[in-house]
Amino acid sequence: MTAAPSGPAFDVHDIPFSTHGSWFDISPVVAEKTYADDLHLVSHQNGMHAVLRLLPVDPATGARAATRVEASPGLLSWTGENGRVDLAYESPDTVRLRGRGLGLGVLAAAHALTPFSGTYFFHDPAADAHVFTSYETGRRYRVTTLSGTLADPAGAQALGTAERGLTVTAPGDGAWEIAVEELDTARPPYTSSASFDDVTEAARGAFRDFADAVAPWRSPDTPAAELAAYVLWSATVRPTGLVTRPAVLMSKHWMDKVWSWDHCFNALALAPGCPDLALDQFHLPFDHQDDSGALPDSVTHSEVLHNFVKPPIHGWAYGRLRRRLPTPPSRAELTLAYTRLARWTDFWITARRAPGARLPHYQHGNDSGWDNATAFDPERVVVTADLAAFLVLQLRELADLAKELGKTDEAHRWAAGAEETQTALLDELWADDRFVARGVATGDTWTSAGLLDLMPVVLGEHLPDDIGSTLADHIKAHLTPYGLATELTTSPHYLADGYWRGPIWAPATVLVEDGLRRAGHHRLADDISARFRALCEAHGFAENFDALTGTGLRDRAYTWTAAGYLLLAEAHAHRESR
Repeated sequence: MTAAPSGPAFDVHDIPFSTHGSWFDISPVVAEKTYADDLHLVSHQNGMHAVLRLLPVDPATGARAATRVEASPGLLSWTGENGRVDLAYESPDTVRLRGRGLGLGVLAAAHALTPFSGTYFFHDPAADAHVFTSYETGRRYRVTTLSGTLADPAGAQALGTAERGLTVTAPGDGAWEIAVEELDTARPPYTSSASFDDVTEAARGAFRDFADAVAPWRSPDTPAAELAAYVLWSATVRPTGLVTRPAVLMSKHWMDKVWSWDHCFNALALAPGCPDLALDQFHLPFDHQDDSGALPDSVTHSEVLHNFVKPPIHGWAYGRLRRRLPTPPSRAELTLAYTRLARWTDFWITARRAPGARLPHYQHGNDSGWDNATAFDPERVVVTADLAAFLVLQLRELADLAKELGKTDEAHRWAAGAEETQTALLDELWADDRFVARGVATGDTWTSAGLLDLMPVVLGEHLPDDIGSTLADHIKAHLTPYGLATELTTSPHYLADGYWRGPIWAPATVLVEDGLRRAGHHRLADDISARFRALCEAHGFAENFDALTGTGLRDRAYTWTAAGYLLLAEAHAHRESR
């Protein structure tokens, strides 16, 4: 029983094993920064919860067998001295497992400490299967034995802290096979005519089709493109709960939400090859837009948070998105986007401008997406230059959309708003050779050693040449061998793992690179792109990276990082082919 790997191999400690559409993964990561010794089935419905522990077993002793874990798109394997166990997704809610020479324990990851927590385990005679019922996820996990021998299940119908689960083996060197399903309440008994090899090949084929769609340009010069595609593909979930559309979560580790600016980068990366999925990514947070026009901070299966917002990069993103789609968006799509962007813009102009103010403000660093950036150290309710710049681009995009939709008066109004906002930005926040932030409560202004102060470079061709060149010079100071540090490494506030106080981030990189390129600073943009691509190729797709060592930090399978790599690698490949 052997199966050759297909596609890039990866370490499940960094990237969870999953499939497109599934709400669960197979991983040793069972909570934030928490790694178990064994792989678990980890569900992301109703939060992140490790539900089942998957334990390779020596059939001769019944003890845990020493194995190594290997994963590639479509197939995960435990290999030991005397045998192996393979796992593949048959569908988004079903995995098949088979083994020879090794058994497998399927055990509840959580004990039921009370009747209203943990996992209850029993044999279902109607389906002739064993079922784990999880209070945490609100779902059931049904194990059907297709071949092999079950040891006496432990803890069936038990209450309290009993061990719960089953072990499947086969006599001699025979093979065994089981199916594990995630379901709601009930469904017909499990049946399938597909062999395990059929299941594996179908899963591999689905991923190959996705990779060919989103990265048809990949080559040996873009060695991380296929793995980046896998990160996006495997982090996608089907609509359920409060998730209204197919959604690319930021991760199937603990950052298992859609935040209302992260989604823009995923949409852009997907646009040429998966246009419908790309538009779904763009619109998903807008499905939860509130009466004021504000977007939520984040959306996930069972929770929509409105305590903060995120920066209005959506006009910039939609302008790029519609140019990247393989066919022009329909009038209905343009009308929907226009209506939603208009309401989002009105929120910033009305709810986030103090009386008499020309520029909007953030109420906290979290609103900017740069949660703890040093620009927010003196005060938290702050007028910042990045916010004004993003709003200018959004107003310009609205003017373009209004013109295309034949709304001439509205196009003039949005264009005038863009000019007025940019004039206010330069009048009020440009001082000497850099942008300042201003406290709404005190009127005090200050600068920081953070890259956030330089983000108005996103205005690109709309910036006066002298200001664009000055910003480019300041940006150079943030370059390390690995990319753009979000705080100058010479700053007393720099922290290697300081979130937005030093580490390299994909969204800042993509936005700065785009603005520099549109402002004509192509050599610097090329350098930033090359360093970030090399960083991902060497260190993967972490949430962020140590600016001085390149080490991946925090969540190690972050989709906007993978999307950023794909965007920059694609653009580089196209430039090289000219």
